[in-house]
Amino acid sequence: MSSASFASVRRSVAPLELFFDLVFVFAVGRLAHHLHDDLSWRGAAETAVMLVAVLSTWALTSFDATFLDVAEPRTRWLVLVVMGLGLFMNAQIPHAFADRPWAFAIPLVVILLLVDVFAAVTAPTPVLRRHYRRVTAWAVVSVPLWLTGAAMDHGPRLAWWAAAAAVDMLGVWLAHPLPRDRLSSRGLVFDAEHMVERIRLFIIIQLGETVLTIGTAISAAPVDAATVTTGLGVFVALVCLCASYFQGGEDILARHIATTTDNLLPVRRAVSGQYPTLAGLVALAVGAELAISHPTGHGSSTLILLLFGGPVLYVITQAWWYRASTGQAWVARLLARLAFERFDAAVTAIRVSGLSWSFAYASRRSGLHGACSES
Repeated sequence: MSSASFASVRRSVAPLELFFDLVFVFAVGRLAHHLHDDLSWRGAAETAVMLVAVLSTWALTSFDATFLDVAEPRTRWLVLVVMGLGLFMNAQIPHAFADRPWAFAIPLVVILLLVDVFAAVTAPTPVLRRHYRRVTAWAVVSVPLWLTGAAMDHGPRLAWWAAAAAVDMLGVWLAHPLPRDRLSSRGLVFDAEHMVERIRLFIIIQLGETVLTIGTAISAAPVDAATVTTGLGVFVALVCLCASYFQGGEDILARHIATTTDNLLPVRRAVSGQYPTLAGLVALAVGAELAISHPTGHGSSTLILLLFGGPVLYVITQAWWYRASTGQAWVARLLARLAFERFDAAVTAIRVSGLSWSFAYASRRSGLHGACSES
């Protein structure tokens, strides 16, 4: 599609882009804190809604910085403004469903409208400008839902914000189509390698924030055998999750991006996969904090769901992405998911009473996960 193509060169990730990512990864700790304080289905739903809001604004701004070139002064100013708004928005995560809904919603809607309208006006080609007009149309649907939810009491706010989050997430997943009007990315020149590197570094920073949450829990716990064993088990699981993403599949993905005629599609899938990936890390962080705080307490279905459901969600997302994007490097990740599932079922059946034992066992089984990920 030559009319849609535009000049593009491979460029490295700019320091400003990494700085921008730090503001949004800060939200990982805030989301974990919110879920930790309200371990209920409603608390989980509230956390999921705010997670979607955080990642949708990150995704839209990151695509803008890639399409519009963050080296351009006006694009740098856009990223800086979004960073400032995002910092205030993410700081309100623990209070958004309590007494500060407007402090969360207003920065969010300003970001959504700002990045969409800015790109619709300044994008380098007619095809991209038309695409961002579609993105703006989707924002026009979700913004009133965010604002209406902020005006509601705590009870109905969740329903309004859940609808708004669904619109924003579906827009990212589907590339914001309208009836008889959608983006055709085949043949569109796009710096896919740059965006893949952005996602790669973003995941590293997400894992780093999870390490900070776990490390803080270890620091607050007494130094004894139970705490050390539990902390070691969580650390081994985290290392295995890191290996499942970064080992064995990157060369396959790089070759695929270099040869495909639609190198935007695998990037879109990778961005879509960030939603369950981040959800899995938040669940693991909360479960690890609970386990480390009470390493010899009695197990529960909630704790098992957090500790093992989170990693399973993370791993199966990686398997889906590799399968959908390249058709390779996904079987081992699926086997790792099954290993976690088997362990979860075993723990549930035995009704483990000492979490220090369960984590010692988890460490041994996680070795299988690490081995599986090396493919």
